[in-house]
Amino acid sequence: MYTSEAIIKKTITFVKNTLADAEGGHDWFHIERVYKNALLIAKTEKTDGFIIALGALLHDIADSKFHNGDETVGPKKAAAFLTQLHIETSVIEHVCNIIKHISFKGGNEEQKFKSVELDIVQDADRLDAIGAIGIARCFNYGGFKNRALYNPEIKPNLNMTKEAYKNSTAPTINHFYEKLLLLKDRMNTETGKKIALERHNYMLGFLEQFYNEWEGNK
Repeated sequence: MYTSEAIIKKTITFVKNTLADAEGGHDWFHIERVYKNALLIAKTEKTDGFIIALGALLHDIADSKFHNGDETVGPKKAAAFLTQLHIETSVIEHVCNIIKHISFKGGNEEQKFKSVELDIVQDADRLDAIGAIGIARCFNYGGFKNRALYNPEIKPNLNMTKEAYKNSTAPTINHFYEKLLLLKDRMNTETGKKIALERHNYMLGFLEQFYNEWEGNK
């Protein structure tokens, strides 16, 4: 029987190996940042640190964006890995529920599973989608999908269905309005809200500078 520390170490190795060739915004370093954010937030909440660690480390083990939109791949891969380590079924189910329900998915769907651990990992993941790193990840993924930086004629769509959100090919700047700028008000924890506000304001400053440069005003 492995100790919690040994399981977390094995999970880190598994994730690093699995995501060795991942897109830059969804690679091991993204996982590591989310893991650190989750541990930071967890310090101020009554929660299960073991489930938070596993949920954060495995939350993007097979992001549906890179598996033809299939949202079952991640939970299945995580469950198979954790089962090999003889972890309790209840823990595996909780971690898989975190993976299933962490995603933004357009922001218009009701979250059907709730737990403090999910709240914390979700906040940690959302923090990595905003601020300076969020901006970098946004444009990195836009380049990966060969999207335009910005097109003034294509307006953001704030009422997309889950499928429309997943299949959107809109310019990268639109994603700020369709997701990134919405996250500040969708944080679950007080710590997450505090950090998100600072990162949100940073993005507003970036957008102001972007539009000024676009128009040749600066």
